[in-house]
Amino acid sequence: MANFTVRVELHKGEWTDYEKLHGAMEQKGFSRQIVSDDGKAYHLPWAEYNGTGNLTSSQVRDIARQAADSTGKQNAVFVTEAVSRAWIGLNQLTTA
Repeated sequence: MANFTVRVELHKGEWTDYEKLHGAMEQKGFSRQIVSDDGKAYHLPWAEYNGTGNLTSSQVRDIARQAADSTGKQNAVFVTEAVSRAWIGLNQLTTA
């Protein structure tokens, strides 16, 4: 299975538009979290999403575009298929 990082920009989008986008992306199977090799989960930057599946980058782009279009805003979608990922400075999720 491939891992994907997806960035969505809503042109002239406001907070409520992005909230709608977050819900639409979640319904499509994307997450706003990423998990490290040691099992710790982190928040992704605003309007970035994590996806996993047996799909091509183009297929992931098209699925994300459907979610972005559901906001009614003009948008841009950028997808990267990841062989490995590294990050620093992301906020770790806390368990309740």
